[in-house]
Amino acid sequence: MKKYNFNAGPSMLPREVIENTAKQILDFNGSGLSLMEISHRAKDFQPVVDEAVSLFKELLDIPEGYSVIFLGGGASLQFMQIPANFLIKKAAYVNSGTWAKKAMKEAKHFGEVVEIASSSDANYTFYPQFEGLEPADADYLHITSNNTIYGTELRRDPDVKVPLIADMSSDIMSRPVDVSKYTAIYAGAQKNLSMAGVTVVVVKDELLGKAPRELPTMIDYRTHVDKGSMFNTPPVVPIYSLMENLRWLKANGGVEAADKRAHERAEVLYAEIDRNKLFKGTVEEASRSLMNICFVMNDEYKELEKPFLDFAVERGMVGIKGHRSVGGFRASCYNAMTMEGVNALVKAMQDFEAQH
Repeated sequence: MKKYNFNAGPSMLPREVIENTAKQILDFNGSGLSLMEISHRAKDFQPVVDEAVSLFKELLDIPEGYSVIFLGGGASLQFMQIPANFLIKKAAYVNSGTWAKKAMKEAKHFGEVVEIASSSDANYTFYPQFEGLEPADADYLHITSNNTIYGTELRRDPDVKVPLIADMSSDIMSRPVDVSKYTAIYAGAQKNLSMAGVTVVVVKDELLGKAPRELPTMIDYRTHVDKGSMFNTPPVVPIYSLMENLRWLKANGGVEAADKRAHERAEVLYAEIDRNKLFKGTVEEASRSLMNICFVMNDEYKELEKPFLDFAVERGMVGIKGHRSVGGFRASCYNAMTMEGVNALVKAMQDFEAQH
């Protein structure tokens, strides 16, 4: 039976990316060594890093004056590394969900943190309006562009009057981005970019080195910019997988085509959620994520939640159970998800409705 991977992350990757990476894990470029065991200093690996950086810059149309670096530690490390490098006195944060709250918590170790907007009182059922609320003296404004747990998304580049930093872990490369509006963008790779293990940071060079503190070597972005992500041993296999995934994205129309496909997938699935008597969405329509589509059983059918999960699993749906903190269902539709997968889930919803 064919499986459809709707997990929120680590998530589905294109089949050809998996196959190409698997070949290199067995024998990297005919060297007789596995990609898992080669030295990151090997002459054949530097071109992998170079191509991954080049493709990343090309696909997002990153202007001059920005560096792209590959780090470990996931986005969770960036919750600390961002303020360590950029927070001088005060930072503004938008509280749009669990991951935004975690980022705020880490920033408080380095200075004053101001929450300028929040949707927590409404259980994060909408993306809060924040433009124009940022303090003029804030060193930066931090946003989380997509919220995997609650299914909300800010699918545009906001206009603010202070340096803007974004956690784009779950929607990076799914749409065009005006990178010039940002001081930094960071993303854990295990949703739209690669397998788990590498984090991509896009950083504006001229703003590095401004923090009024002596930074540990590994926390200072300049360390990794200066050494081309090679200061220490990088996550070799995830970087290779990233390169393959960026090749795939470019061959399939780039971020413009990815954006079109994301809208098509989401429109079909949200339409079924709104039509089906058993289900209802959990997010205000204007804030609905195209990446993480969250829904629950209508109140009168609550007892059918577990039976539907079992029903969907029997039909090849993997990972549609909602986050443990909110329950319900979540269908994550990142770049690699196909319309075939979405249609299979819709058919399962319709068939289950017909039985009840």
